[in-house]
Amino acid sequence: MKKIKTPLDKTQIRNLNAGDEVLLNGTVYTARDQAHKRLVETINKRQKLPFELKGAIVYYCGPTVTPKGKIIGSCGPTTASRMDSFTPILLKAGLLAMIGKGMRSMEVVAAIKKHKAVYFLTLAGCGALLNKFVKNAKIVVYKDLGSEAILKLEVKDFPLIVGVDSNGRSVYG
Repeated sequence: MKKIKTPLDKTQIRNLNAGDEVLLNGTVYTARDQAHKRLVETINKRQKLPFELKGAIVYYCGPTVTPKGKIIGSCGPTTASRMDSFTPILLKAGLLAMIGKGMRSMEVVAAIKKHKAVYFLTLAGCGALLNKFVKNAKIVVYKDLGSEAILKLEVKDFPLIVGVDSNGRSVYG
């Protein structure tokens, strides 16, 4: 297993290959469809984003309600292809990594390669297990979106697999 820590940089990403198993430590932002739409609208209007996108990792996740005494509810990955129409714009704006489940479109793989970013996969169907790797969670923006609000997560040894590396190689072939 390779251990990586945020903030990520191009050197860390360059050393990752499709299929590598990784443990992530640091900051991750959750964002799903509606949050992506708002982020892209903000970029298109040339307005300031609600968090620093450059070098950031976005986790395609909409956690469930947090049970009493827990840091976060179940927090499994959302199907990444739902964000494919937004991804090239976010990568161009500085996004460096994404976490989700499933394949990415050819356009997104090309954008990952162009911007030397990375797409990680995590354990689908294991959201109740993944919450054990989250050490802190707080809403950053878009509280009105409920479970689709953007959260800032602090994670420790969050398990990932490199799905698409910075050279455009994919575990999906």
